[in-house]
Amino acid sequence: MLVHPQFDPIAFQLGPLAVRWYGLMYLLGFVLFVVLGKYRARQNLLTGWHPRDVDDMLFFGVFGVILGGRLGYVLFYKPMYYAAHPLEVLALWQGGMSFHGGFLGVLVALALFARHRQKRWLEVTDFVAPLIPLGLAAGRMGNFINGELWGRVTNASAPWAMVFPQVDAQPRHPSQLYEVGLEGFALFVILWVFARRTRPVGAVSGLFLIGYGSFRFIVEFAREPDSFLGTLALGLSMGQWLSLPMILIGIAMMLWAYRHPRRPRPAAGG
Repeated sequence: MLVHPQFDPIAFQLGPLAVRWYGLMYLLGFVLFVVLGKYRARQNLLTGWHPRDVDDMLFFGVFGVILGGRLGYVLFYKPMYYAAHPLEVLALWQGGMSFHGGFLGVLVALALFARHRQKRWLEVTDFVAPLIPLGLAAGRMGNFINGELWGRVTNASAPWAMVFPQVDAQPRHPSQLYEVGLEGFALFVILWVFARRTRPVGAVSGLFLIGYGSFRFIVEFAREPDSFLGTLALGLSMGQWLSLPMILIGIAMMLWAYRHPRRPRPAAGG
């Protein structure tokens, strides 16, 4: 049986400034976005993309991730608590970010970018979708290093069973690593390969929604539900209930994209 390594959450310290692993994982995610995005832009010059677009998207996206992720956590997970403690909404250093909220924040940010660059919104989301999974993998690795968002109790004889000493002495699923593998690496490969060929506008975005929603829904069976929420209707977690609409919307988008195919086009100002 494995034991969580109990990493020091602080990677290194520069005087009074403590640099945490979780922050470094976010930085790694942004770096991967830029590197992969510029490569992808160079492959799509004929459809109006340029490597400099990636820098602008990152500028918009960072604000979308942070603001959306925090507000999503506040509204989806602890609305009553933060209604009683409104100033703590700004206390990002205490933790508390929601992927689904961050995702909505990024969608709004990309809509602003699309309007600014006179591009179709779905063309922008199709471009960005394959760049997201490795950033998600980095974030989940940050969760694992911090020893947070651990998994449910499992059989001690399972080779992957892991004890998280900060929780208890029971063998648990290292669900953060499942998410690294599925929502991160597996989804990246699927989207990157799918997007290498020209697809109808909206198809890549739809596949992202289906892929992430499905993988997250599956992993939630191994992830310990938030203690302050537990399981909800039908024994599903909040993460599963938030993932179901993603899957359904993704299926609808894929059907729409292939029934009403539109090809990417050069955009003014791109």
